[in-house]
Amino acid sequence: MNAACFPRLPCLFRRRTAAAPLAVLLLCTAALHPARATIARLDDSASPRAQVRSDFGNAQGMDGNMLVLPLGRVEYRLATASHVGRRARIFYVIPAMVAGLRSPAGMQVQWRGNGVFASGSGRPGDRVQVWNGVIQSPWMNETFELTLRVDPRELRMPSGSALSFESFFEIETLP
Repeated sequence: MNAACFPRLPCLFRRRTAAAPLAVLLLCTAALHPARATIARLDDSASPRAQVRSDFGNAQGMDGNMLVLPLGRVEYRLATASHVGRRARIFYVIPAMVAGLRSPAGMQVQWRGNGVFASGSGRPGDRVQVWNGVIQSPWMNETFELTLRVDPRELRMPSGSALSFESFFEIETLP
């Protein structure tokens, strides 16, 4: 390899060392691969309520060892203006830590989408894809019908307190 072929490479890469061919190979490989997908949290501050909470007063009984808690409709208004025209995937992210819950196995969040987002379920710490396509508008609106399934043996909460958490959405823009 001749240093005159690559006049702008730093001196380290122009020297005849064992590392020089490897460094050039790594640079070429990086240049050939297209940009990777980027992930960002979507702004949902325009949503009427992001935090969900249940005081167990609306529990609908047991299903096996699980307490069923319908949380009702939760509306989300997601700011997607900076992604218009881009291919993307949107994920529903359930926070890993939920106050009063001993382990993620003790709670399952189920949702039914009432718009373009897919229905699904997950546990604390999960990131579940709910949408895939090209962003068409500066706002995406969706309503989820949420239900919690909670194992009471996994709860460590003071009497009379509510189980609450705030899920969020992430967008992964594709190259």
